Amino acid sequence: MDLNERINRLFNESIETKQRCLPDLAPPIAAAAEMIVASLLEGGKVLSCGNGGSAGDAQHFSSEMLNRFERERPGLPAIALTTDSSTLTSIANDYAYQEVFTKQIGALGHPGDVLLAISTSGNSASITRAVEAAEQQQMKVVALTGRDGGKTATMLRDGDIEIRVDSPSTARIQEVHLLIIHCLCDLIDTQLLGEES
Repeated sequence: MDLNERINRLFNESIETKQRCLPDLAPPIAAAAEMIVASLLEGGKVLSCGNGGSAGDAQHFSSEMLNRFERERPGLPAIALTTDSSTLTSIANDYAYQEVFTKQIGALGHPGDVLLAISTSGNSASITRAVEAAEQQQMKVVALTGRDGGKTATMLRDGDIEIRVDSPSTARIQEVHLLIIHCLCDLIDTQLLGEES
């Protein structure tokens, strides 16, 4: 086995996936960035959630919002619902794992806030339940999905946005999800701060 050759193949698969998906992804990414900025300007916030690698992506997004992305600016209100182990484990223990985000959304979400729900398959029960909870709180939803969008794609309402990575590979979907998150952060900053000089 030639490891360098395998690395080269993995890089090329990632590049190919990004290039192939770009035409379909650009419009919903732009729309999602506009939705988030509109919420922020009205005093809203972004709640983000996901499981496993998608939990890491949810935390990555909120850290870029709360601290900064590539430009100096005041922190923007964002909360990753994946970070509080005591809350997550108490909800999972007292109720069920699929409720770990719904209870938090019920307590923290307000009308006009945005839920960033991340699931590579679109079928995670905790994510579909989070989307339902966001609807009950009159929040808007941006769903980062993959494959065929799964159950999450069928649940979205008018005004919600799905950003779907058409790939069968979880790794490739996650790689594109991270790029999407960076695009969102850049577009949010550009709308709030203007173009860099």
